[in-house]
Amino acid sequence: MQPTEMFRVFPSFYITRLATATISGHRAWRLSVKQDRIKENMVRGKTQMKRIENAASRQVTFSKRRNGLLKKAFELSVLCDAEVALIIFSTRGKLYEFSSASMSKTIERYEMREKDNTGINNKLAALDQNTQNVKEDAQSMAKKIELLENSKQKLLGNGLEPCSLNELNQLETNLERSLSRIRERKNLLFRQQIEKLKQEEKRLEEENANLRQTCGMKPSPWSTSTEEETMEVETELFIGPPERRRIQNP
Repeated sequence: MQPTEMFRVFPSFYITRLATATISGHRAWRLSVKQDRIKENMVRGKTQMKRIENAASRQVTFSKRRNGLLKKAFELSVLCDAEVALIIFSTRGKLYEFSSASMSKTIERYEMREKDNTGINNKLAALDQNTQNVKEDAQSMAKKIELLENSKQKLLGNGLEPCSLNELNQLETNLERSLSRIRERKNLLFRQQIEKLKQEEKRLEEENANLRQTCGMKPSPWSTSTEEETMEVETELFIGPPERRRIQNP
């Protein structure tokens, strides 16, 4: 059978095949265009975040992104029931704004919140500074306590191995001064105690004499009306080698 005769007999068959071939070719073309675009985007890479030097391109980009930003702000306020305020100034100083509520009230609310945050930040900064000061004071106090503990151990005769001769002489001098102050304080307390005892003795003697006089008794022969003189014996404690003691007390 000739092709012309087949076409006459089966015209719908050839028409279907032709339509299928046309659709397949169109799909292949669209797929090729899509792949070319993907390759082009891969070659371009991401948009670099820097100032667009061309003024016309910069203005077009500003218009597109401004409209998109305003649209996103509107959608956010509607979908999430959020209070949104957006302010945009172009390079020429033209103002573009969007506010889901009153712009002035939103700005006032922002300023109040910013003021509160500033106060909180200042308090936190002051607290951090105080904490740092406390830490520094604690470290300084720990060092002082360590030095005092070392000095105490040296005064008790412990940990003297690393001390030099000059340090030992200084330690000995400090001990002598300390003992001298201790003796002075001890003698003062003794004298004060003796004075109190004398006053108490005198008071008791006067009471005893009054009682004897009231009862008509003779005065006690051992009672004394005059104060006895007391002799104070001073002793001096010397710490050091015998040679230095002989030199000091010839």
